[in-house]
Amino acid sequence: MSGINRRDLFVGAGGVCASVLVRRVALGASAVPAPPVARIAVVKDTYFGETISDPYRWMENSKDRDWLPYLKGQNAHTRAVLDQIPGRAALLRRIQRLSGDAAVTRAVQRAGGRLFFEQRPAGTDNFKLFVREGGLNRVLVDPTLASAAATHQSLDWWDASPDGKHLVYGLSRDGSEDSVLHVMSVADGKDLAERIDNTEQARPSWLGDSSGFFYNQLTAAVGTPERYLDSQARFHRLGTDAAADPILMKRDLDPGVKYERIQMPVIEAFEGSHYALLGLSDVRSEMRFLVAPLAEVLAGHAHWVAVADFDDEVTSVGIDGDTLYLLANKGAPRGRVLRASLNAPGIASATEVVPQGDWVIEDLHLARDGLYLRMLDGGISQLRRFGRDNRVSGIALPFDSTLGAMDTSVSQDGALFALTGWLTPSEIWSVDAAGRLSETGLTPRPPIDVSPYESKRLFATARDGTRVPYVVIHRKGLKLDGSTPAWISAYGSYGLPAYTPAFSARALALIDAGFVVGYAYARGGGEYGREWHKAGQLANKPNTWRDLIDVCEDLCAKKYTSPARLAIGGRSAGGITVGRAMTERPDLFAAVIDGVGWSNPLRYMVEQDGYGEEPEWGAIAEESGFRALKSIDSFQSVKDGVAYPAVLLTTGVTDPRVAPFHPGKMTARLQAATTSHKPILLRVDFDAGHGIGSTRAQQDKESADTFAFLLWQTGVKDYQPA
Repeated sequence: MSGINRRDLFVGAGGVCASVLVRRVALGASAVPAPPVARIAVVKDTYFGETISDPYRWMENSKDRDWLPYLKGQNAHTRAVLDQIPGRAALLRRIQRLSGDAAVTRAVQRAGGRLFFEQRPAGTDNFKLFVREGGLNRVLVDPTLASAAATHQSLDWWDASPDGKHLVYGLSRDGSEDSVLHVMSVADGKDLAERIDNTEQARPSWLGDSSGFFYNQLTAAVGTPERYLDSQARFHRLGTDAAADPILMKRDLDPGVKYERIQMPVIEAFEGSHYALLGLSDVRSEMRFLVAPLAEVLAGHAHWVAVADFDDEVTSVGIDGDTLYLLANKGAPRGRVLRASLNAPGIASATEVVPQGDWVIEDLHLARDGLYLRMLDGGISQLRRFGRDNRVSGIALPFDSTLGAMDTSVSQDGALFALTGWLTPSEIWSVDAAGRLSETGLTPRPPIDVSPYESKRLFATARDGTRVPYVVIHRKGLKLDGSTPAWISAYGSYGLPAYTPAFSARALALIDAGFVVGYAYARGGGEYGREWHKAGQLANKPNTWRDLIDVCEDLCAKKYTSPARLAIGGRSAGGITVGRAMTERPDLFAAVIDGVGWSNPLRYMVEQDGYGEEPEWGAIAEESGFRALKSIDSFQSVKDGVAYPAVLLTTGVTDPRVAPFHPGKMTARLQAATTSHKPILLRVDFDAGHGIGSTRAQQDKESADTFAFLLWQTGVKDYQPA
């Protein structure tokens, strides 16, 4: 399509500068600027006797003179191409109507007789924080009011004090997640004087008397590889100078608590208990836990007693007075619940109160009437309660759903939580002590008719015999003749069940245009517990992208689609999944969407979120880690002279999780290598990051670009340029 040899280079005094390219290519009736050809400056590294060449190492330096021109040139090319796709403008309008119709509530909390909830109301662009009291809703935090004209802010996290009188929350700019901590008086909605920087992952925890809170603070500069290393746990008492907040835990502060730089210390207090919990966490779901009397912790001379180490595979803990509950997975990969006295809090002295069953126990939540267990059956949520009578009772959910945003308190019966399904918009539900469920009505139902659509749960048999579930959503009456375009997304990392049932109003626009939209539950996720995760972790990671390949082949065998009309997609760590599926089987796909994706994990050590990933991907300082990292590196897997599918890559320049050099390098490498003449496009958002803090308008535009690209590349008639 481009009409340009990607290996043609313009060499100047400093190599090839992307900004000097002036050639244009044709698309439809108008000329389109060619994508910039990236400067080549090969750097070689040798690991355990193997030499790795990197032609685009310079992209890792965001201050390199060619980096911003490269991003701008690639984005200009992408914009010119996508904007000329017939039907894109109408598609955007349809997406805007659908997303605008749907209000979304993503967190709730009951405190001091007030109900706090975070919601993006219908028709608005960003999430706001509300409080409901006396039947009336009042806005507490509206990030749009705090935004400068050239930027936007996002509400990253928040937590109300137990008495409901104060609120601690974090705001960041341009999707960076680089939070500044604020404290608000709820009665008048006014902020106190406190401002605390570097609180991206603050995880605040209030004292039971609401006089102050523990929080975590980062200590290294933004954008450096040390950003998430050596964070510290502090305590802030309301009305005091935040600069004087005592540091209660950091590495090497307490000789009795040794841990690695990548581990983050988080201190948590529990309502009605005289104990505090110290959790040490990294990218793993498992954590290390210790306890100490709360008074000693606040006085700064705590003697922390070990509860569980990483090897015990404890993923969730709760304290009820002097009783400790643990969700342990060692020897029970789907989880079991243990109970211990805080007088002897270790795993060895704990007794089993809920044994492992057929379903995965995801986490536990303490309420006055018992312990609520959020569970998972192959990606579908279930709910159980371990009552004060020591019996487990089932709570039947009304439809196949994802259960999230759960709120419980040891001073109140029941729970609040969000439920959503593939074709059921999200709503906040409540359950009482008798197990009765009811909708709260907190989230207005959108005026969207879902009756024309259906979802189906299917299974593919992977090459090693494993049954891999996947879901397809499409309009009713679909003909299974292989002619329908399909888009299948996958993730498969960190033990997270990423694509559980969730209503996406935007996706209906793509389905209405004739697509099947689907999700593959590849190994590496958590749909079936720890075994499912470990089967796609470290040296086992190839199972993840091969599961996606096998699901796609099954989809074709069942005549839902065919390779010429099949697309795959993944975001973040899902970039590994789709990148390696594409490089291993380029013949199987017509198009690939790689959203803010990891492409070059061999270079994790130069980005701010890198070292923390070692438990999931491997440490390059070890030969086994290097081999695992090389196997998942899509950038290094690209081969010259291969006909690759059309690819749309995306990045945000403030992304704190996946550095923009990943999609930048991958774009340059694919453009230089492919012989298919299909487009390789890089879409850049210059005031967004990983997507977590993006506004509705930003998400709408990205969806329109993605869907138009898919419709074009899978041959849908109304989206083909003249």
